[in-house]
Amino acid sequence: MEVMLIVGLFASSALSLNFIVNQKYKLAGSMNIINLCLVVATAYQFDQVKNIVWLFGIAAGVVLVYFVVRFLLKKKKKENKYGMLIFSKLLSLVLSISLIIVSVMAFKGNSFLSNITGSLTQTRVISLYVKKESKYKKLSDIQKDLKKMKVGIASEKGTKNINTAIAEMEDATGEEFKTKDYKDYSALGDAIDAGKIDVAVVDNSYSALLEANHEGMDDGLRSLYQVEIEEQVQSVTQKTDVTEKPFIVYLTGIDTYGTVSAISRADVNLAVCVSPKQKQILMISIPRDTQVNLHRNGKMDKLTHSAMYGIDETISTIEDFLELKVNYYAKTNFSGITNIIDALGGVTIDSPYSFKTLHGNYKIVKGKNEMDGNKALCFVRERHALPNGDFDRGRNQQRLLKAMISKAISPKIITNYSQILQAVEGCFETNMTSDEIKSLVYMQLDDMAKWETFNVQLSGDPEISYKTYSMKGKKCYTMVPSKKSLNSII
Repeated sequence: MEVMLIVGLFASSALSLNFIVNQKYKLAGSMNIINLCLVVATAYQFDQVKNIVWLFGIAAGVVLVYFVVRFLLKKKKKENKYGMLIFSKLLSLVLSISLIIVSVMAFKGNSFLSNITGSLTQTRVISLYVKKESKYKKLSDIQKDLKKMKVGIASEKGTKNINTAIAEMEDATGEEFKTKDYKDYSALGDAIDAGKIDVAVVDNSYSALLEANHEGMDDGLRSLYQVEIEEQVQSVTQKTDVTEKPFIVYLTGIDTYGTVSAISRADVNLAVCVSPKQKQILMISIPRDTQVNLHRNGKMDKLTHSAMYGIDETISTIEDFLELKVNYYAKTNFSGITNIIDALGGVTIDSPYSFKTLHGNYKIVKGKNEMDGNKALCFVRERHALPNGDFDRGRNQQRLLKAMISKAISPKIITNYSQILQAVEGCFETNMTSDEIKSLVYMQLDDMAKWETFNVQLSGDPEISYKTYSMKGKKCYTMVPSKKSLNSII
């Protein structure tokens, strides 16, 4: 239906323009009446409500002026027929060009929405890494040395994807890789840090394991080449009527730039419960280090590690942990957060503490802070400068989300929401359909209601564990959830 409307509007507008060029003005006028009807249908179907209705208003105004001028000219002398003819030509030209613009706007708006919704895939990114201080700056730099060097790999999570990536890298370099298997990623990380190998092929999904003994190692590596392998996401969510029934969205933020569909650690984990009838939102924040039992095998692990096995695993694990059913998920990364906030025109956040961020060295004052995208990102990433560490970081994530929601539903922003979608294309995705998002926007446009937001933060006690499933035998900082805190949520 949507594609048919776009094609029909564009084709009929172009046909009208063709009639004008060929001086068939009566046919052009008739075609423009059809075009105006298509505009009404398009405005209803697509997300360009404000812009399309605005143009439609102009077109309707031009038509009104046309009949007024025609009436006045009829009362004048016969020689005014040339003025009438010129005005008719101009009217048809303006309408035709305006309606072509409308069809293009509708297509672009729907395209942006389609690109971020209905997500059913995820991307496994495998990189060819060297240290940042290495003499190798680009892929061609290592070609002459590949014959005499060993390329480090780790086989603990399987070699199928690693071998696929290596085959593509060999094609790109024209050289065969001689690999050295360090078995597990922590040992591979030790070898990289000690300079025992110059090059390593790493599945970025398991970068947390690579950093087991060397926190922040990821920041000290340079990627010379990347292979992206697309995988299907198993559908584990349950859809509902988002304007009539309460629903839950799992909101996650991954600790990467670039491809938002990349499988990576989940630094932000929020269960956002929405009641569209009561206009209430409850945000449940679960610290990344929380001890949970993985859905796949019942083994204890950190919540952030569950994302290494795909977003469907994280959702199922959270459902088991909180005893609830997730209806949708939304996923963003560092690029997405900065782009969304900048598209909103910045946000205002009330901080309970004064501190300086590790990333960006931003000075956060106690009280209200005006933030652009990059400052807000650094604000929610910070934990070391906060008195309660990751717990306070979770609170700050909730503060940011609350500020973003408040800004997003304001009349100025929501009537231009297609511009927000354009800004986040490629760095935000959700399995909500475009129709579901549009229905929520139209619901808010209809009543412009004020929403209440509530925050809940899962708390617990810190514990160093050597028994996590993903890093068994390795030192791992975790949080044992408080039963009282967990029971208050469940």
